[in-house]
Amino acid sequence: MHLDVQVLRDFYYRSALGRAAQKILRDQVLRFWPEAQGQTVVGYGFAAPLLRPYLKDSRRVLALMPAPQGVMPWPAGMANVSVLSEETLWPLETGHVDRLILMHGLETSERPSDLLDEAYRVLGPGGKALFILPNRSGLWARADHTPFGFGRPYSIGQLETQLKAHDFVPERHVSVLYQPPSSRRFWMKTGPGWERIGRAVPVLAGGVMLVEAAKRHPPSRRRVGQAAKVLNPLEVLSPAGKPKPV
Repeated sequence: MHLDVQVLRDFYYRSALGRAAQKILRDQVLRFWPEAQGQTVVGYGFAAPLLRPYLKDSRRVLALMPAPQGVMPWPAGMANVSVLSEETLWPLETGHVDRLILMHGLETSERPSDLLDEAYRVLGPGGKALFILPNRSGLWARADHTPFGFGRPYSIGQLETQLKAHDFVPERHVSVLYQPPSSRRFWMKTGPGWERIGRAVPVLAGGVMLVEAAKRHPPSRRRVGQAAKVLNPLEVLSPAGKPKPV
């Protein structure tokens, strides 16, 4: 079940906790991809808060928002690049995306397998995808007053297994949002310290995980719409071992 776009907007742009989470997530995305000069960058779900750093230098930036969630114009004060999209039928050409960010899209989808196939389709050779999902062991997955408390949380192992099954090659991952999902002054003030401690102490579980994956090409399995080899019926009926004319 998708959250309404207005709920997501209010969290990330109008609440102190949401703005803090947005900054932590965006800073981590920039550590993975510090620039995207001349590239096509696409976000799916509600990834718009993380796309702004790429507006200036990218060849194209597009924020796809699923129909069950709804859409809002974005970015404010600039030409709109936000598009309402079907979950598994994106208005993008095959193989034209260089960088893809999915946030609040996979864990809330009723068709996650088809969604991953669509993500694979739009990525070009050498394309990378970044999957941002609630960590099932973290506190944020249990806090339904944040968007990460909705949908199906994942463990790193579960997500990487699912990605490999859809011809993605997981390359690196990191956990963030170690501070409790509370807007109380103490937790907000000590938030940066919790992030430093969480990264230094492996036993702590971050609330959100980011997994970067590359597109495997050629794919290891036949995809929907890909032609299958049809045997010649005469060959099937011919006796085994019968020589064929040159």
